[in-house]
Amino acid sequence: MMGAIIMADSKGIIINADEKGSINISEDVVVIIAATAAAETEGVHGLFASHNKEITNMLVKKGLSKGVKLYIEGDDITIDINVIAEMGFSVNEIGAKVQKAVISAVEDTMGVTVKAVNVSICGIALKKKER
Repeated sequence: MMGAIIMADSKGIIINADEKGSINISEDVVVIIAATAAAETEGVHGLFASHNKEITNMLVKKGLSKGVKLYIEGDDITIDINVIAEMGFSVNEIGAKVQKAVISAVEDTMGVTVKAVNVSICGIALKKKER
């Protein structure tokens, strides 16, 4: 979208507020777009939720959003993603691929610019032994 206005309110993100009205998008929608892009990246085993303050959120919001945090400040969107890598892949390459995939998915879907995607590799999943 050309000239998109990004504002966060208690309900989500407001894009393109003008005399015709506004488009309101829940922050949860952005989180799910980002989480899906990250989870579908080659070398990502899954998303990871830390066990401190997020435990309540994990119990309430099961599913993809458990390893993603969204920060909106003015026109800037920053996304933090915690992933578990698959054994046999370069963690640096996984991180870079997740960043690229998330930025592309959010920007293409929402028409906004993502300031940063911070990827934390929180663990490595070992391959199961074949019997």
